[in-house]
Amino acid sequence: MSSKRTTRSVATPATDALEAWALPGEVARAADPTAGQPRHRTVRDWVVDTGAFLYAVVTWVGERFGFLASLGVPDWLYTLDLAAGAVLCLAIWWRRRFPVALGIAAVLVASVSNSATGAVLVALFTLALHRGWRWSVPAVPLALLLGTPYVLVYFPPYLGSPVVWLALIAATLAFAVSAGLGVRARRQVVLVLAERAEDARRESELRLEGARQTERERIAREMHDVLAHRLSLLAVHAGALQFRIDQAESHEGPPPTAPELQDSAEVIRRNAHLALEELRGVLQVLRADGAHGPEDTAPPQPGLSDVTALVEEVRASGQHVTVQLDAEDVPAGVGRTVYRVVQEGLTNARKHAPGARVAVGVRTVRDGGPWAVVTVTNPLPVGVTERELAGAQAGLHGLDQRVRLHRDGDRGGTLTHGAADGAFTLEARIPWAA
Repeated sequence: MSSKRTTRSVATPATDALEAWALPGEVARAADPTAGQPRHRTVRDWVVDTGAFLYAVVTWVGERFGFLASLGVPDWLYTLDLAAGAVLCLAIWWRRRFPVALGIAAVLVASVSNSATGAVLVALFTLALHRGWRWSVPAVPLALLLGTPYVLVYFPPYLGSPVVWLALIAATLAFAVSAGLGVRARRQVVLVLAERAEDARRESELRLEGARQTERERIAREMHDVLAHRLSLLAVHAGALQFRIDQAESHEGPPPTAPELQDSAEVIRRNAHLALEELRGVLQVLRADGAHGPEDTAPPQPGLSDVTALVEEVRASGQHVTVQLDAEDVPAGVGRTVYRVVQEGLTNARKHAPGARVAVGVRTVRDGGPWAVVTVTNPLPVGVTERELAGAQAGLHGLDQRVRLHRDGDRGGTLTHGAADGAFTLEARIPWAA
């Protein structure tokens, strides 16, 4: 099994603190969507908003005592200019929550207030940043159109041509909108990257959960294949011993002798020990699959050559089995699956058709490529249906998954089972590359 080296960045508490105050609120919420209630402003947002407010106020003060005072506008317009500019400066604190309303107000105020210049630029920048070009670009010609009468009427000729002033105002407004659109574009890139990272994280979690589920199913399949066989043998021997004891207690037969008790206890002990050994071997294999050590350190696994020993073992427990092996050049992986198919077939026959004669056949065929064909057949017990014989089919389901893992191009492993002519047959066809 190939291994991939992965790296994972680990954020320190200092890094987390830096990200908490140094990112815009929108980006911070996108970077950590699992955080509690989202904050409207991060520390960085407060610093930026404070700077924008101070810029607007400084511009208002400069106009109040400088350029605006030199224009000679009427008192009512002078008062209106300062009041509208002051209100717009104060509204800067709500620019993130109401960017459109602030942008519309800025366009209207710009037509009568020269002192609101700084606040107007901040408002248009915010409109472009949070609502894009559809709202901000039309605001520039609209503000220029509404402000033209103010420039034509109240800007004295000695300050220069009104056309030059209108061009300068248009360039300044366009610069504010362009800056907002540029910051918006960069922020959108960051948000898209954050969204893709989140999607990748979710996909990674789904893949990890799928891998865990597959591993759990694999472990369950291995456990069933190993333990079902051994425990069924234990049940047979323990049941026979209990039957002899019950017969003795009811005076229907002689009690078991000491050698018979010793033999039965030895068989039960030996099978319990073998069950533990095989279980330990399965766990070692499952752990070794993710290791990087040499493959020859893995414990030996049963294969085609072990089928004969398996049959002899179940014969010793009293199960009647005939076997016909006609297979050659079978790969180790295929041989292991063959062994598991035979083991599952014998276990099911012992559980659902005790005392029945079981026929096991293993052969190789050439049909578009090499196949290992395994059949396990036993008669149906009298009065037992195929559904009852199959039981919950948990073992057959796991065995079907194991067989389907073997593929060679468009040839895939298949597992079939069913009753016909009074017999239950389990058949597996397992391909491999020639």
